[in-house]
Amino acid sequence: MISFGADVCRDWPRATSKEWLETNGLGGYASSTIVGANTRRYHGLLVAALSPPTHRTLLLSKLEETLALADTEYDLSCNQYPGAIYPEGYRYLREFRLDPFPTFLYEVDGSAPVQLEKTVAMCHGLNAVVVRYRLIRGAGTASLVVRPLINSRDHHHLMREGSDFDTSVTVSGARDRITARPYPTVPPLHIHLQGAYFEPWGYWYHNFEYAQEAVRGLDWREDQYSPGYFVCQLEAGETRFLVASADSPAMLDPGELLDREHRRRASLTARRSHFPIQVRELAAATDTFLVSRSTHSGQANPRGVIAGYHWFEEWGRDAMISLPGLALVTGRYDVAREVLLAYAEHRNEGLIPNRIPEVSAHPDYNTVDATLWLFWAVQKYLEYTADEKFVAEFLPVLVDAVNCHARGTRYGIEVDSDGLLRAGAADTQLTWMDAKVGDWVVTPRHGKPVEVNALWYNALRFVEELGAEHLGPKPEEVAQRFGLRFWCEERGHLNDVVDGDVPADASLRPNQILAVSLPYPAIEGQRARAVVEAVERDLLTPYGLRTLSPHDARYRARYGGDQWERDGAYHQGTVWPWLLGPFITAYVRTADDKDAARATARGWLRAFDGHMQEAGLGHVSEIFDGDEPHEPRGCIAQAWSVAEILRAAVEDVGLPGMGR
Repeated sequence: MISFGADVCRDWPRATSKEWLETNGLGGYASSTIVGANTRRYHGLLVAALSPPTHRTLLLSKLEETLALADTEYDLSCNQYPGAIYPEGYRYLREFRLDPFPTFLYEVDGSAPVQLEKTVAMCHGLNAVVVRYRLIRGAGTASLVVRPLINSRDHHHLMREGSDFDTSVTVSGARDRITARPYPTVPPLHIHLQGAYFEPWGYWYHNFEYAQEAVRGLDWREDQYSPGYFVCQLEAGETRFLVASADSPAMLDPGELLDREHRRRASLTARRSHFPIQVRELAAATDTFLVSRSTHSGQANPRGVIAGYHWFEEWGRDAMISLPGLALVTGRYDVAREVLLAYAEHRNEGLIPNRIPEVSAHPDYNTVDATLWLFWAVQKYLEYTADEKFVAEFLPVLVDAVNCHARGTRYGIEVDSDGLLRAGAADTQLTWMDAKVGDWVVTPRHGKPVEVNALWYNALRFVEELGAEHLGPKPEEVAQRFGLRFWCEERGHLNDVVDGDVPADASLRPNQILAVSLPYPAIEGQRARAVVEAVERDLLTPYGLRTLSPHDARYRARYGGDQWERDGAYHQGTVWPWLLGPFITAYVRTADDKDAARATARGWLRAFDGHMQEAGLGHVSEIFDGDEPHEPRGCIAQAWSVAEILRAAVEDVGLPGMGR
């Protein structure tokens, strides 16, 4: 359980830096800060995935609550407006905890202290959110006023008051339910508050400020509309449920929904009670990223991976890198099979998609490494499950991928005469270092990138292990050429990119660690140890690996500013936690004293214990600044950050996991 007392909750800067996230297994979510103040355009109580897991639409922004005792009213909400925080309900927040749902405990002073507890939960398989209000202690009757702020926009965009926004609402006969549909192209929003009475009183609230959007150099002010407010009475010990849904809540029992979701989450952690707390917390976080492309009877059957919250979609590379940590370490082998099969269905010319976008029916295939990571994911699946039957049935997919690469496929991806894999041109960004602003490719790596060829060698060896014939070069020839082309004797580590007669790019980057960490390493012995030492010396930080040596003139110490500034730093020094996974694998593999290496790696992992109580609570951020104090940046919850740290903790450091 993660919890914070009044000292944190009533400290505005600290409290608004901590964000909670609830997801529904469909790509939808609810999210805000621990004081309920929205600081991002992505914050909201109901962001529904209208075409799971995409078309994510903000329907309900937030609820403004007021607790009335006798003649005194206490506003419990808080918002940032130009030059003001109003109301200042965070001053009544005594405690916030994540157990497992976001729970807020407010205490106000009437004739005697009165405590109101509020709990927020997303419902798995439903575009619905349940909010439970419970008057824990108090004297007499309290009135609870709940004013919904509704919206109807894509979660990437912002809204301003406009005449095309339909402000009308339908109120039920009992006046405890309302239905709003601001735009005819978006499904209606249904809100039901048990035992309440709705008063129509429409009002536009202007200029909400989202501080995190200002930091990102984006538009950061928005208007919100409220159609009125609910009023209900509460006695001490009484509970009221509010349900907001993209489907009619008439048949939804909120108490049962909350209990069902609690049981579901408990079932995911039931076998972890004896595990170290770090493994339990990381394993719990994995459920956030596994999503379905459809829903049936309120059940989501995962077949995809959301790369990160709040703004990422499904990315093939991220899915394959994350799959072992998300589904295999946690023992969810059926999910791993479904995700592998789903991506195999999407393959084209031997490639799996780079990205499955929200608004287009056509995936993007501009990646050279996502398909090669597919081989790794299948290797790990076989390692965990010994399911030779499935792998044998999947083998034609792998052979087809090798043959397409050997013949040549999209984006200039082809095997060169030396057996190494070449890809791209000066205007493309096909590796994971893919930042591009306009025509500016920030980190050009066309040619033969080191990690791509390490993955290529690993793929060839795996297909050979499975006994399949293919058109690709012999693995031993690739390994020989790899050593000749990539080893930089002058610097004592691997080149980052080589390409024909062009001078090799000898930048010290973390990509080379994959040549040591993959199941079939492209280099071994003293050279492998030298790579690990070079990466540890210049790139290792408490939160992962820098993407470029700080001794390089192109190094960017901080990630921030507008898109040009942020993308300019994205892979030019910024720290990525997911890289710590392969680094720990390589570090332990090349160590003479394995026990000492595991103990050292265990110390590196402890840094995330504290981090999981900042930024995205219970999660690991996408990136960190390259220089101290290594502030967390980017997405507050990233799939491969969680997955690779969990995998390394279990496989390499030796902490117990559910798989195997």
